[in-house]
Amino acid sequence: MTHPLKILVPDAHLRDLDVERGVSGDRLDYLVFDETDPAAIPDEAWRSCDAILVWHRMRITPEVVAKLDNCRLIVRVGVGFDNVDGAACRARGIPVSNVPNYGTSEVADHALAMLLHLVRGLGSYEARLKADLAAGFMAEDVPVVRRIRGATFGAIGMGRIGTAIIRRAAAFDMKVIYVDPYLPEGHELGLGIERVRTLPELLSRSDVVSLHVPLSEATRNLIGRPELAQMKPGGILLNIARGGLVDVDAVHDALKSGHLAAAGLDVLPKEPPVPPPPLIAAWQAEEPWLAGRLVVTPHAAFYSAAGYLDMRTFSAEILLDFLFEGRLRNNVNPGWDAKAS
Repeated sequence: MTHPLKILVPDAHLRDLDVERGVSGDRLDYLVFDETDPAAIPDEAWRSCDAILVWHRMRITPEVVAKLDNCRLIVRVGVGFDNVDGAACRARGIPVSNVPNYGTSEVADHALAMLLHLVRGLGSYEARLKADLAAGFMAEDVPVVRRIRGATFGAIGMGRIGTAIIRRAAAFDMKVIYVDPYLPEGHELGLGIERVRTLPELLSRSDVVSLHVPLSEATRNLIGRPELAQMKPGGILLNIARGGLVDVDAVHDALKSGHLAAAGLDVLPKEPPVPPPPLIAAWQAEEPWLAGRLVVTPHAAFYSAAGYLDMRTFSAEILLDFLFEGRLRNNVNPGWDAKAS
């Protein structure tokens, strides 16, 4: 009788894995933990597993990878994979896959919802009415509210999500430009939108700047003080990609100075943001200077019941395809050598 392969799930915040088990049947045996510290997982679990399903709360460090005696694949349950040390995995001959084909619509909708929330003053109007139904029943004198038709939407990165977002922005009659040095020349012709050559050009021309790139050492703090200074006065910044792309202390200062009109953040450098950085502390305290100018959500842009089901289903399918069929899907760790382990 063939024993099921062992799949370690070190940081699942849901313990049942009913979806995953429904996909894999009795071919895979899931060992499930709800931890964020690798040291909280028994060494034997790391050493004996045949593969790992990891969410975003656990870092797969070189020290963890050194324990992976039998692991043949790491699947990141989601799109971003910066919590998995790619170099260490390559050295051990372990490929890393992500799940890029879920939640695209949800993330794109979330970005535009943040923008509309800000430019239509929804938070400010709601707060005014809650405070005083009579005095608060007025449209004027709210921050950020403006017409977005004709404004320039600048997209940093034009992958699946970036493309979905710019389609929505264009539907609101915004002019769209983008920068993406990794796409081939002529890509913009297929999209029918303008491509700019440099990030400074995009920042200086855009009324709204939105990020859609992965986090790496090359992109960490991609938007910091110099980049915020290059943005047009009164610009809006959206980040629904990865928290480490943006220096939130710089965003605090740009908002407080008035140079940046507003920001929407679904992701933060540290999640959850405890203790809170100054920007989040000011937002929590409802400081008057920030009212109506910042919207924050808890890394939730990807989420819907349908998107969540897709993410979990596809993760299990990726495991099965590789472990039983030898077919590697969505490898995000190029250069791995199966003979290295």
